[in-house]
Amino acid sequence: MAESRRYISQTELENHKKPGDLWISIQGKIYDVTEWSHDHPGGALPLLNLAGQDATDAFVAYHPGITWQYLDKFFTGYYLKDYCVSEVSKDYRKLAAEFSKMGLFEKKGHGACISLWFIALLFCFSVYGVLCCNSAWVHLCSGGLMGVLWIQSGWIGHDSGHYLVMSNRKFNRFAQILTGNCLAGISIAWWKWTHNAHHIACNSLDFDPDLQHMPLFTVSSKFFNSLTSYFYERKMNFDSVTRFLVSYQHWTFYPVMCFARINLFAQSFLLLLSKRKVPNRAQEILGLLVFWTWYPLLVSCLPNCGERVMFVVASFSVTGIQHIQFCLNHFSSSVYVGPPSGNDWFEKQTDGTLNILCSSWMDWFHGGLQFQIEHHLFPRLPRCHLRKISPFVKELCKKHNLAYNAASFWKANAMTIGTLRSAALQARDLTNAAPKNLVWEAVNTHG
Repeated sequence: MAESRRYISQTELENHKKPGDLWISIQGKIYDVTEWSHDHPGGALPLLNLAGQDATDAFVAYHPGITWQYLDKFFTGYYLKDYCVSEVSKDYRKLAAEFSKMGLFEKKGHGACISLWFIALLFCFSVYGVLCCNSAWVHLCSGGLMGVLWIQSGWIGHDSGHYLVMSNRKFNRFAQILTGNCLAGISIAWWKWTHNAHHIACNSLDFDPDLQHMPLFTVSSKFFNSLTSYFYERKMNFDSVTRFLVSYQHWTFYPVMCFARINLFAQSFLLLLSKRKVPNRAQEILGLLVFWTWYPLLVSCLPNCGERVMFVVASFSVTGIQHIQFCLNHFSSSVYVGPPSGNDWFEKQTDGTLNILCSSWMDWFHGGLQFQIEHHLFPRLPRCHLRKISPFVKELCKKHNLAYNAASFWKANAMTIGTLRSAALQARDLTNAAPKNLVWEAVNTHG
């Protein structure tokens, strides 16, 4: 006689969504991932953010088919009562399965190898320009080449964090440390920590760290209520200083982006020197020390302080293009307050992202982020296939009356500045309260 199934309600499942008690639902089966959260390759935060609800679509997005066989050891014996799947989710899972059958997740092409050779050439040209030429113009161009190198190394680091760009995990890890820590001075551990949270809680004002840039920038007046960041575990106070800076953010955006890399340097060290659990901490720190040895040494080889400053400013400013690109995909898209929801995974990812329209020959420049919608829906998919799957995603959005947002690079810049300007003007309104009538002034006059 078949054993009868045991069911729990959605309300009961929601009781298990705090540290030390994490349950999730995948295809209606309930799993206790409390202990696994300590060893989860993506960190504990994605599990904590999706605990207490169905996380099937997120699981499909981030895990290859082979991982399904490991779920049984976390099975609680319970099933979710009244479990159902939306039509959007059904089509999304079918599309993911189809791409898997086509072998797209395994076919990486030769993009990583070509990029690594390109990075090596840029490094050699930049170093040669500093050490073997006396022209200040050559030194300026060498600084610009260093910025291009950092941009391209950033794309490799990004890709290697989502899927294996190399033949195995050891080589992939080497590529991460080389391009991220050693060449760019940014901890790949810090990037994974923030980037995983961003993907899971795309455009949540209080859960997505990629929108939490106070006191310099806010993309929504909802930040004026001093929201609590559940990522940084602190309150984001909208005080008078923040209000002043935000009031002019549409003017300061590009200048700040020119030097945004300084913040990434600082965040990398803050994480690695914190008490948080960081995998391979010593390896990460060693990689950063490599960068902070060769880069200052190279700068010191320039003939005078003026050219040294010029070199650093050039390298930082060129890399600022990449930081602008990061903002274009999300700053002008729909935002919300609250934790991510597994039941509307497809809708949240498409609604919170913006594609950049460009010709195929410009794909190297955008590093895959021009197909941000496709990347968020299928983060394990190598970037060489994003253009290929774009029509399928667009058709699925059309079928379910969902927005497929796309704009040119210049239009996306205008939209981003428009968003910042709108929030800036609202912040100014808070400092310029509407004048009261004479009776009010008389009653409330002091001294």
